[in-house]
Amino acid sequence: MHHITTIEGQLDAKGLKFAIVAARFNDFIVDRLVGGAVDYILRNGGSRDDLTIVRIPGAFEMPLVAKKLAASGKYDGIICLGAVIRGATPHFDFVAAEAAKGIAHVCLDTNVPIGFGVLTTDNLEQAIERAGSKAGNKGVEAAAATLESIRVLEQI
Repeated sequence: MHHITTIEGQLDAKGLKFAIVAARFNDFIVDRLVGGAVDYILRNGGSRDDLTIVRIPGAFEMPLVAKKLAASGKYDGIICLGAVIRGATPHFDFVAAEAAKGIAHVCLDTNVPIGFGVLTTDNLEQAIERAGSKAGNKGVEAAAATLESIRVLEQI
């Protein structure tokens, strides 16, 4: 019988440096996502001294800023947080798709784990639900995915 090796990331943020890229657009929602991400990192052993929050205009600017942060070599992981709401953004589909595609490219080009915590919702109510009420907090999910990815990559 063949042995199956399982690689899992321990969720310990101690000693890791994170950059949080937060969009100003829809900041009422994004601030809740940032709060969730910061809280998650601190609850899992991270330090405020190892967190850098970078405010940018919106989701479209995220890939370039994430690329510069990743290339700096200062961060173990990057967490991108934003909210693109269909009703508030006429070019919703374009912005959401380009942000996701650009961040994926940065991740692959730099080998730095990036958590994608950009909400894409039809309306404000759905965004609020995904930023800390009924449907959880996407900032927490993005921080958790980033931390686990860092720890998994260390073992490969």
